[in-house]
Amino acid sequence: MLALKHLDDRDDGVLIRSVLAGDEGAFGELLRRYEDRVHRLLSRFTRDRMESEDLAQEVFVKVFRKLHTFQSDSSFFTWLYRIAINTATDYSAHRKRRRLHLVEDAAALDPGDRDEDGAAGPLLESELRQVTREVLSRLPEKYRTILILREYEDLSYTEMAEVLGCSIGTVESRLFRARRRFKEALERSHPDLVPQMRGGHRA
Repeated sequence: MLALKHLDDRDDGVLIRSVLAGDEGAFGELLRRYEDRVHRLLSRFTRDRMESEDLAQEVFVKVFRKLHTFQSDSSFFTWLYRIAINTATDYSAHRKRRRLHLVEDAAALDPGDRDEDGAAGPLLESELRQVTREVLSRLPEKYRTILILREYEDLSYTEMAEVLGCSIGTVESRLFRARRRFKEALERSHPDLVPQMRGGHRA
């Protein structure tokens, strides 16, 4: 899992002011700072590279058009992530697809199922990847989204609250329900795999 590390928000602020003053080069620099993160986030919602690229382009067009509405009392990257999440979910609804595909993290495997070199067996890893796709596809969209932000993007509760536009209490309760729903679905469809999943969650 890759931890999300912030760039200096003050530097972002300087670039934003330059963009709003008409400096297009400053927006290019702002884009370069975050484009990899946005691509990675969107790739968790669609496994099609071209679709991810199209969505990323749409996100940055929206960012450019809405930059004047950004309030500096929150961090730029959470504001940007909110736009990216909304774009991905709007796209899903427009295409009438109730499934968002999550690229699985092999680190979710129980260490006890790894070989002597620490690597997961190919059969088990492949099976868990398939199961994860199946289970995640059946979760309501709000639960898929919050699992992506927490377990794969490694956002804190405060950051998730900013991205999702809700309170920290809502984040906590929604994440709790999302994990419970995932576990229940896993137990129903693949009870034999439940003991092999890593127990417990990060606070």
